[in-house]
Amino acid sequence: MRIAVAGGTGRAGAEAVAAARQRGHDVVVLARSAGVDLVAGTGVTDALAGIDAVIDASGVQGKDDPAAFHEAVTRSLVTEGRAAGVKHLIVLSIVGCDRVPAFALYAGKVAQERSAAAGGIPYTIVRSTQFHEFARQVWGFAKLGPVHIAPSGRLQPVSVREVGARLVDLAERGPAEGRAPDFAGPREESLADMVRSYAKAAGERGLVLPASVPGAIGRAQRDGSLLPGADAVFGTQTFSEWIAQLPRGR
Repeated sequence: MRIAVAGGTGRAGAEAVAAARQRGHDVVVLARSAGVDLVAGTGVTDALAGIDAVIDASGVQGKDDPAAFHEAVTRSLVTEGRAAGVKHLIVLSIVGCDRVPAFALYAGKVAQERSAAAGGIPYTIVRSTQFHEFARQVWGFAKLGPVHIAPSGRLQPVSVREVGARLVDLAERGPAEGRAPDFAGPREESLADMVRSYAKAAGERGLVLPASVPGAIGRAQRDGSLLPGADAVFGTQTFSEWIAQLPRGR
């Protein structure tokens, strides 16, 4: 199969590229570094020539508006994809994104899902929980001097390598014409405990304090709205297993 991966240089996209190539698929990476600008629509026509399936693992960068970004990317993929004869569009989304429409990132994912559904290419949407690496992100951005803030929340983090493999599984399976079951890690975790575990493993110093984030996103983190659905498919790597394989002192 000839597969194109939008966002193929990003975290989940790169894992999808690796999994697809390992299985013998011909893979095309759709990224600015490869001469393809999915927001502007440049380079897309040539890149999608002969493509059977497109995996959209693209992610918004910097201060871009998430909804505008994902709508532009999907528009490029479906417009040029229809002309090229693409048979399947697989979209990576986020578990619970429709439950917090006021949160910009989640609103962007909802817009992406809607655009894919209306695009005219047979499609599959798969929502994933946060990756294990989210603990490292929280450690890095939510801090005040030596104090690091961890939002109080319930997560079921998943291996990004397994997410990449799941995207390829769905590409091989054919269109669901809707949502596939949610994809999540094998067990629920406390975000504050995740951040503490990451800091200890990485040799970082500082105090981790849990805090209740105000508004809809904070409530969703605490009340389980961002946990996978009853029919979810689960990965195998636990967060503690991911922590154990991190380089020590980094």
